[in-house]
Amino acid sequence: MNVSRRTNRTVTATALGTALAAGAALLALTGCAGFEYREDVCGGGEYPVLWVGGTGSACVPDAEEPPSGYTRYPEGKVPQQVDDKWDVYWNTHMLDADGKVVEVG
Repeated sequence: MNVSRRTNRTVTATALGTALAAGAALLALTGCAGFEYREDVCGGGEYPVLWVGGTGSACVPDAEEPPSGYTRYPEGKVPQQVDDKWDVYWNTHMLDADGKVVEVG
């Protein structure tokens, strides 16, 4: 009877190991769909600012005004994560000295 208990445990452990390996393989094949990491444009306690006359940007501490040559992004067009809609948009657009949005060309 001890032999059959060991055999059942071995079969159960083998089945569990096979199931875990299959799950890991599935995650590897799907590229971990649904587990996307998005990097913030700025760290905690900072906000992004736009370089006037170019496509550059920087991060400024929340309590400070933008440095000379930089300005706040227009309301509603502030990038939050790298490669989000507005981060990509500002790679091809800029603010001119009059505050007008201009396509970079």
